[in-house]
Amino acid sequence: MHLRGETPGGARRRVSFGRESFLTRGRPLLAAVACACALLGVACRGLTEPTPDVLVEHEISPSPPRVGFTTVNLKLTDFASSKPLSGARVRLEGNMTHAGMTPVFADAKEVEPGRYRATLELTMGGDWVVLIHIVRPDGRQIERQVDVKGVRVE
Repeated sequence: MHLRGETPGGARRRVSFGRESFLTRGRPLLAAVACACALLGVACRGLTEPTPDVLVEHEISPSPPRVGFTTVNLKLTDFASSKPLSGARVRLEGNMTHAGMTPVFADAKEVEPGRYRATLELTMGGDWVVLIHIVRPDGRQIERQVDVKGVRVE
């Protein structure tokens, strides 16, 4: 009887499971896969991080937020011209951060050039996400997200 890696005479021999051949032949493939992943990561990041063409500032009251009617004030500024973005259509969508809750919606009204106001009814305590859907006067659509954490029940 002899152990794996030993010859019948007792001399040891090197046992190879193909690692050397995989490493030497697999390196070009491994390098190609790594490059493809890196390029895909850069390309995808470019798609998910659009250049800001509208600066969105927000203020939520009452502060801290509580269950009930909440006022959301927005200031929209055209990034290129640094002028207020007037004439946009703005719709808010409020969602709880956990599944199973019905979203709440509100249309924002322009109260002065570039300033919009909406009232959302936050129906439950906890963490919310408010999506701001903006349609510029030229038809381009923009979305922003605001996290509203710790809505209180009073």
